[in-house]
Amino acid sequence: MTAQVDYLAVLFANTSGASGDLLGSDEKEVVQLVWQLVDLKNKKLGRLNEVLVKQELSDLTEEKEEREEEVEEDNGSLTDFVSTATNLESALNLFHLTLTNEVNSIGAGTSVCLCTDGQLHIRQVIHPQAAGKNILVPECFFSFFDLRKEFRKHFPASDLKALDVHFMAESLSLPVDGLTPLDSSVALPREAAVQMVQTMASIALALLSEPLSHTFLYPERVNEKFETGTCSKLEKVCDNSVIRARGLPWQSSDQDIARFFRGLNIAKGGAALCLNAQGRRNGEALVRFINDEHRDLALQRHKHHMGNRYIEVYKATGEDFLKIAGGTSNEVAMFLSREDQVIVRMRGLPFTATHEQVLAFFGQGEGPTEACDVSGGGDGILFVRYPDGRPTGDAFVLFSCEEHAQSALRKHKAILGKRYIELFKSTAAEVQQVLNRYSSAPLISVAPAPLVSMLPTVSLLPSPGSVRDCLRLRGLPYTATIEDILTFLGEFTRDIRQHGVHMVLNQQGRPSGDCFIQTTSPERAFVASQRLHKQMMSGPRGVNCRYVEVFPCSAEEMGLVLMGGTLSHTPTHTHSRSRSGTGLSPPPCKSRRLSPPTYSFAAAPPVMSAEAAAALYPPIGQMLLAPRPLAPGHPYYPASTQVYMNYAAYYPSPPGSPTTLGYFPSPSHLSTPPHLPSPAHLPSPGGLVRMPGLTFNGVKDLISAVQGYQYPSDDGLMHAHGLMHAHDPARTLLTQPKEWVCI
Repeated sequence: MTAQVDYLAVLFANTSGASGDLLGSDEKEVVQLVWQLVDLKNKKLGRLNEVLVKQELSDLTEEKEEREEEVEEDNGSLTDFVSTATNLESALNLFHLTLTNEVNSIGAGTSVCLCTDGQLHIRQVIHPQAAGKNILVPECFFSFFDLRKEFRKHFPASDLKALDVHFMAESLSLPVDGLTPLDSSVALPREAAVQMVQTMASIALALLSEPLSHTFLYPERVNEKFETGTCSKLEKVCDNSVIRARGLPWQSSDQDIARFFRGLNIAKGGAALCLNAQGRRNGEALVRFINDEHRDLALQRHKHHMGNRYIEVYKATGEDFLKIAGGTSNEVAMFLSREDQVIVRMRGLPFTATHEQVLAFFGQGEGPTEACDVSGGGDGILFVRYPDGRPTGDAFVLFSCEEHAQSALRKHKAILGKRYIELFKSTAAEVQQVLNRYSSAPLISVAPAPLVSMLPTVSLLPSPGSVRDCLRLRGLPYTATIEDILTFLGEFTRDIRQHGVHMVLNQQGRPSGDCFIQTTSPERAFVASQRLHKQMMSGPRGVNCRYVEVFPCSAEEMGLVLMGGTLSHTPTHTHSRSRSGTGLSPPPCKSRRLSPPTYSFAAAPPVMSAEAAAALYPPIGQMLLAPRPLAPGHPYYPASTQVYMNYAAYYPSPPGSPTTLGYFPSPSHLSTPPHLPSPAHLPSPGGLVRMPGLTFNGVKDLISAVQGYQYPSDDGLMHAHGLMHAHDPARTLLTQPKEWVCI
């Protein structure tokens, strides 16, 4: 609005709750609307109007018919015209009708704009209450002048938050008789609201008069609807403009969030719903406003209600918002560039689903599940894929209007191919968030350099000729326990070595369906695999019955799996395998589903040639330290489950000797102090061992794991810095972890 309006309607909205700076913070109902018209051209005041809003009563016997009464006040009221409305909707419509009739009756102009004392009357009272009651607000409530901001243009030294009607009137030398500051924690009396409007109208006339000659231009705007859009991770977001809303219903959308914050201007695409690790909404959202003033008003809606739930509102940062709503994919930007589109998320698609099948899925149906056209045809469908191009089973579909989207949502759990499809209403921020999770680069973006790149390549895989005296059980029920496995083995239970049952856990610490059994001989392992292969096994109480595959394997293969590898037969690169058809698993990560199956890295160039490395280091195959025999039942693995390892055993037992791993003994020419005996009878005093799959606090667990290798009292170990005596109180192999362990 570049030209000054003809009239100002000075408005005051009074509630049954707190007033002043706390107006609207307690969600109390509007009980009174008071306004007065100000002729800006002629500098005259119109009549004083008042609308009383009846509160909803719990007395069911009282008649609740909607009626509007216009009563000429003759009992000493301060207003010229008093009306009564039965509810807020009637009061707003009556206000708009009365204001329009008064402006038309004067005939000197047609443009009118509201003027309030601060932002709260419009943004925190009228619009939130109308949104909560699904009331259509008249157009005049979407623009208004803030009298405090207009006053501050001529008195810039004034603090905007400290301004009130009393202060402005005193600054302009206006009479303030009967206008005293009131307690904001209590409801404002009806007469005080009328006096406030009269004083505000006088302040407006004083601003118009000489010497100020103020012009009312550029009113405050209230967004009529929320605009969807995209946000780039490279965009700068102010920390003072973002809040976090918690406690949202799981089915809420960005439009529901915008309705909760109605009256406050949310930035374009500024409502981002948060997802949990499984890709489902967790009841939180990050909301970005156009400035810090609107953010501060949003914080006052802490524990306001959305339906029957109260919503918690807290401060957040711009970085938090970019983590959720920011994106870098050009494909997503093109998909979301279409304006005024409604997004629906599809989950559970067959991996072979095509654009044509999705179009046919929405294009067929009768009655409640009527056909609905996808906006843009095939261009309105976005399949979510892993970085290597494999489908995830998720997709996003665009529809041109809300009606078509609702028709599409009625096909929830309809069949596509041989699977039922879940449908949810989605948002642009959710599209970015899902694509960021699935299509992001690997957790290790750059190939790490080898631990010792100058050493010749050593395979950690077992040799083909190992003794196969163990059993591998695959396909166990997830609820199966040690007792269930022993029952399944039957007569072969007596062939199990002491503590020879090893159940394999996945990255979340849950049973993976695999188990390893150590037997007394290869012959008994072979016989057990022949008799038990694909026999049925039931879980506790006879449920989860399924067949179990039983294979003979070696202790080295079992140790490989338990140390974080896999016995898969997928082809891998030559530098990560020792024989055809066997490879190692990718590095462990927190979420298997969101990670690529393999990482392809180029081979790192060696620091020195293989001949020079062979001359420097002796042949591989010797023992680092001779393991001492363990007492019966002594655990080899830590008692606590290693959540971030690919596998872990929670029924501990040594799966095999550490000699199954390749290692690099230290040079043999280490000198021995003359006053010490020769360590010829001892193995190599130091070396390097690779242990993949350690947790972030792996030093503690590593020390705990090696504590099982004790040494007799008459032994001594040679350390690089001197002798370690046998009376060491820890009596463990690792006595100086900070010097011996490298993470």
